[in-house]
Amino acid sequence: MKVLQVQHLQKVFFPGTENERHVLKNINLQVDEGDFIAVIGNNGAGKSTLLNTIAGTLSADSGEIDLANHNVSKKSVAYRSRWMSRVFQDPKMGTAGDLTVLQNLVLAQSHTNTVNLHWYQKRDDVEKYQELLRTLNMRLENFLNTQVKYLSGGQRQALSLLMATLSQPKLLLLDEHTAALDPKTSQEVMKITDEMVQRKHLTTMMITHKMSDALKYGNRLIMVQDGQIKLDVKGIEKQNLNKEQLLEAFA
Repeated sequence: MKVLQVQHLQKVFFPGTENERHVLKNINLQVDEGDFIAVIGNNGAGKSTLLNTIAGTLSADSGEIDLANHNVSKKSVAYRSRWMSRVFQDPKMGTAGDLTVLQNLVLAQSHTNTVNLHWYQKRDDVEKYQELLRTLNMRLENFLNTQVKYLSGGQRQALSLLMATLSQPKLLLLDEHTAALDPKTSQEVMKITDEMVQRKHLTTMMITHKMSDALKYGNRLIMVQDGQIKLDVKGIEKQNLNKEQLLEAFA
């Protein structure tokens, strides 16, 4: 079953000027339920623009976007968030630093601004959140009442990932979500990501600059080059792909 259908997507920056850039050129893409797609490409290839148009933070110049059987081509980010969640490159963007870990989780779960965070201490829910945090293996269950701004980058990004998946989104977008982390922490967060995607059966698109992660994780790999999808492999073909072949595809 398809979760996302992108048809004839076009995006031009600075049209009609000497700086005109045709960033997306007639992109067609279908994402099926259960796909875990690694999206790679050179700087400026169009991969972030593709994710931003899917998310709604950028409007496409033409084309159609169908998400969970809803045409969202002209819809807002808020409307699309009914079926979509996103984790950004900057760990600070997915969490509220002045709120505690518990308060961040409550807000992510509630999808509303009417929760009184000062008195919210339902024991059953607190224990539920502790159990969820324990699955991250980052000791966050011990920092339930700690303001998020005091967490490490890796802890904060793991929390962002948990918050983004609480609502069991139809589509999870990961926008270079380990790029700002040191190599060891990046590996830890990728391991958490893979475990969470598999455990919750999340349909996922992940932009990454790390070929090793693109080859290791997911069932499908897409290469975006010069505003077009140059390579799209999945299953056994993706498993048999190696770093040398991927480097050749960049040429």
